[in-house]
Amino acid sequence: MSHYSPDPEPERSTGLEPGGGVPPGETPPAESSMPEALPQETHNPPKGWAKGPLTLIIVLVVLIAAFFLAYALVLIL
Repeated sequence: MSHYSPDPEPERSTGLEPGGGVPPGETPPAESSMPEALPQETHNPPKGWAKGPLTLIIVLVVLIAAFFLAYALVLIL
């Protein structure tokens, strides 16, 4: 892995003063890319929900809805 210095190089960048400053009216140099600054991603979870948990959630929602529907019918009758 190579190391990238975030400091500008005055001898290679146009418009920089000796201390690395930028005179008025000049655009400062762009930031350097630092790929080593972020952790390497080694695990990508699968897309979407697994079938088991999704089925369980749907069954629970249907059972709860059926309970409240039956409760409402008992109150009406």
